[in-house]
Formats: sequence, structure tokens, C-alpha cells
Amino acid sequence: MTSPQIEIQLIAVVVAIACAIPGVFLVLRKMALISDAISHSILPGIVIGFFITQDLNSPFLILLAALTGLLTVVLVEIIQKTGLVKEDTAIGLVFPMLFSVGVIMIAKNANDVHLDVDAVLLGELAFAPFDRLLISGMDLGPKSLWVMGVVLLITVFLLFMFFKELKVSTFDSGLSSALGFSPILMHYGLMSVSSITVVGAFDAVGAILVVALMIAPAATAYLLTNDLKKMLWISIALGVFSAVAGYWFAHFIDASISGSMTTVLGIVFLGVYLFAPQKGLISVLYRQKQQRTEVSLLTFLLHLNNHSEENERHLNHLNEHINWQKVRAKTVVELGVKNNLITIKHDVVSLTEKGNDFTKLALEYIITNKDEKIEHMKEDFFLFRG
Repeated sequence: MTSPQIEIQLIAVVVAIACAIPGVFLVLRKMALISDAISHSILPGIVIGFFITQDLNSPFLILLAALTGLLTVVLVEIIQKTGLVKEDTAIGLVFPMLFSVGVIMIAKNANDVHLDVDAVLLGELAFAPFDRLLISGMDLGPKSLWVMGVVLLITVFLLFMFFKELKVSTFDSGLSSALGFSPILMHYGLMSVSSITVVGAFDAVGAILVVALMIAPAATAYLLTNDLKKMLWISIALGVFSAVAGYWFAHFIDASISGSMTTVLGIVFLGVYLFAPQKGLISVLYRQKQQRTEVSLLTFLLHLNNHSEENERHLNHLNEHINWQKVRAKTVVELGVKNNLITIKHDVVSLTEKGNDFTKLALEYIITNKDEKIEHMKEDFFLFRG
């Protein structure tokens, strides 16, 4: 690998980690769209900063862009708190307006400057190694790497310092207030970190990849675990993997690096969405199908429990009176026999002792909804797992 290739991947990895950390909390707070809003609405802040400093490399641009990101959050909350519209509608109103203001400012006043909408939206990691940080003639490497490295260090430091407060305020703002942690302060602190992260990554990777790296790994990790610490680590790992894999995918097909990384993120999410052990679509569909079968079995067991007449307990009764199709009836009976809940003699079905106990416990659970009644059944029956 050449030096620029290594630097591009290193920048992408640092950006992925820096984006993954606040992204987890945004996803858990159901505020994923706010990252998209911030990534677009910071444009006027960048333009105003350039007009003031006349320098695209000035750190003042980062400050003004971050403040514009916070302004977006404040405006969204002000509109939302009126109760007239919901949060997603408020986001849809605010960020297009601010982004459009930035576009108009560029079109009217910065046509002769290398500050264009395409660069803002897409970014280009391939050019990042050419923008070097030079101090006293010494080349210290890509500027983007240093900027995102500092942002990452700040993010990690704040995460360690305020992890407990963030965790409590994310899951229970009422408890956070009771414990003395201001949920509003935590909220705006998280929004500030998100804004700074978006602004820092803006120049190197563009708005689209920033949003993808902030939300996709976190959303994917959320399908794999309910543990916050594990979710953070999984999100970071998925972000790093997608960044590196996306670079090499772009290298082999000669395509946009940012676009390829975003594509890999989408493919990874799709794979987990389909095949995750607990929350994956296939697992959920299988569980639902199994629960429907178990509900049918419970219905049949209750029927057997209420009838002693042989004709009511005959296998043909499943088709004639309960109106089940043969395939469904066969599945229900096989499940009952497999679990030793019923016996069949001369096509007449009878409850076993275990079947009687199971039916009584299931009835008691249905009436009282107390889990301890059926705790030992959960391993064998999806129906009682909730």
C-alpha cells in the first residue's frame, strides 16, 4: 500500500470511531434524523465563517459551523414544543431552510471560491492526504487526521467523564433529574459533540458519509445487543470495518470512496437486519409463526380439557369442528406429541398428566399475567417469552 492509501484509511477509521460514539446515543434517543439536519444546516455557518476570515482553513469556521448545528437543534425543539408539529416535521422544516440559506450565500457571493455544494455534500477522501498540516515547514500529516483525532480524543474523554449521566438521561430523564443530572445539559452536551464531530468530518468525507457513519453502525449494533457498552463497541467495530472494506471496494471498482463506504454500511445493516439472532427479520418471522402454532396448540389443549366426549377429541374434529386445515392440524398435533402434552390412541386425543398441568398453568398465566407461573416453560415455548 502507498502512503496516501494508508492515510485515507486511517482518516476514515478515525472518522468512523468519532461518529459511532455520539451516534449510539442519538439512535437510543430516537434522534437519528438530527444528525442529518446538523450535517446540512451547518453550511451557512461555514460560509459566514469564510466571509469573516477569508480562509477556508480557519478554525473559526469549525466554531461557527458547530454553533449553527446547535442553532438547528434549538429551533427544532422550539417548534416541537409548540405541540403543533412532531419532531420529524420540525427537523424537515428547519434544516432545508438553513441549508438553502447556505446554498444561496455560496451562489451569490462565493462563486469564485473553492466552496461548492458538491464538495459539501459528498466530500472526497481521496483528496484528504493532499491537505497537509505544516508547522515551521514540517509536514505533520493530513490535516483531517489531526482535526478528527482531536475531536475523537475530546469525545472519548467526555464519554468516560459523563457515561453514567448520559446513560441515565438517555433512558430515564425523570430519574436523571431526581439524581441531580440535568437532562437538558446532557442533551445539549450531546448535540454539541455531535455538531463538532459533523463539522470536523465535513471537509474530508462530506455530509452523506457523516450521517451514514453516525447512524448506520449504531442502528446495526442496536439489532445485536441491548447492552449499552456492548452497543458502543459493536458500533465502533462495524464503523471501522465498513470504512476499511468500503475503501477497498472503491479501489477495486474505481468508484467514489465515500459512496462505497456508505454502500458497505448499508449492506452490513441489511445483513444484520435479516439475520440477527434475536431482532433479525427472519428470527422475528420464525418466532411469530411458532407462536401462532403454540397459540393453536393451547386452544386445542383447552378444548380437550373441557371435553371428555370421544367424538370431541377425535382427530377428525380438528378439521370438522375447529375448522383447521390438515397441514395446520398436523403441525399442532405433532407439537403436542413432541412435548408430551397429548397422547393419541385410535385417532382419539387425550391430555397427558403434563398436558393437564401445562393447561392449568397456562390458564392461570392468562388470567393473572404473572410470569412466575410459566417461568420454566419459556425455554420450550416462544408463546410465553413475550
